[in-house]
Amino acid sequence: MFDISHFQGNVDAASAYAAGLRGMIHKATEGTGFVDPLYSSNRNNARGSGMLCGAYHFAVGGNPEGQARFFLEHAQPDGKTLLALDFEKNPQGSSMTIDEARTFVTYLHDQTGKWPGVYGGSYLRELLGDGKDTVLGNCWFWLADYTERVSSVPPTWDYWTMWQYTDGNAGPEPHSVAGVPGGRCDRDRFVGDQSELVAFWTSCGA
Repeated sequence: MFDISHFQGNVDAASAYAAGLRGMIHKATEGTGFVDPLYSSNRNNARGSGMLCGAYHFAVGGNPEGQARFFLEHAQPDGKTLLALDFEKNPQGSSMTIDEARTFVTYLHDQTGKWPGVYGGSYLRELLGDGKDTVLGNCWFWLADYTERVSSVPPTWDYWTMWQYTDGNAGPEPHSVAGVPGGRCDRDRFVGDQSELVAFWTSCGA
């Protein structure tokens, strides 16, 4: 699997699929005002190639319910779109808090009947500490950790469901994806095999 945004450009999803990639998660929105300009076209191309498709929202501080509404409006989930909250430190402004993340994921669940994934790494670990968050714990966990082997996950989750093991530079190989301009991009591993990936996507897609 791999995840991208407009920074990767127009993706040749058929080439990625032919190379063995089966899932693509694309940035859809950020905050309450930014829509990724390539989300719809890349998703349509990926769907046409047989790829499983998902959408993520880059979190910022403030108005979490408004962010969730904005995300759903532009991600346009169709019953088979995996949804996720990209929870990391915002380098260009305020960052989402844990309380705001709870509001965001709860709103998505109330509207779709499905809990989204929560993506995070060191920033999420720092805010969660050693406790278990009973709201975020309903969500599947998408770990960002560019190491050879995952040693642990935050106590809120028993295991990672997806692991972003590279940003295209750091982390173990492979770093590139066929069909992505420039090749290098975020790549991810799923906790199970391909049939389990399809079953997960089917059950958790909104």
